[in-house]
Amino acid sequence: MTIATADLYDERGDELDSLSLQFHDFGGRTSFHGAVRTVRCHRDNALVKAVLATPGEGAVLVIDGGGSLESALVGDLIAGSAARNGWAGIIVNGAIRDREAIAGLPLGVKALGSNPRKSAKDGIGEVDVPVVIAGVRFAPALHVWADADGILVER
Repeated sequence: MTIATADLYDERGDELDSLSLQFHDFGGRTSFHGAVRTVRCHRDNALVKAVLATPGEGAVLVIDGGGSLESALVGDLIAGSAARNGWAGIIVNGAIRDREAIAGLPLGVKALGSNPRKSAKDGIGEVDVPVVIAGVRFAPALHVWADADGILVER
C-alpha cells in the first residue's frame, strides 16, 4: 500500500517531523516506508554492508554519513543485498554509486548524490543509535515514510 507523505502529513502533522534536506530518488521504488534502523559512519561502509546483509523485514536503513559526498556508502552490490534481504529502503545522508544498477532494484533508495569513489571497509561507526539529520531525529523502531515529496518520521 502506497502512502503519500503529503496526505500523511495532513492527517498527522503534529506527530511527524518532515526532513527539509532535499534527497534524490535513486532506487526502483520512490515510495517506501518501514521501521527505522540506523548506521552512523563517515566514508566507511562496512557496517552498512553488514546490516543490509541481515533480514530487513520491511525496515528502512537510515545512514548518517555526515552529508559527505566524497565517497559512496552504498553501491549496487550492497543495495542488491538489501533488496534480497527484504529491506524496504535506504536513506543515505551522503553519496551512493552504481545509480543505473540501483534504479533497477525493487528497493527505495534516497541519497544526496552519487560519487564513483568507493569508501573504506574498516567497520568504523555505530549501528542502531539515534541520528540527527538536518535537525530531524531518526531512532531505531520509529517509523519513516518516503516518497517523491520527501521524508517523514515519527517524533
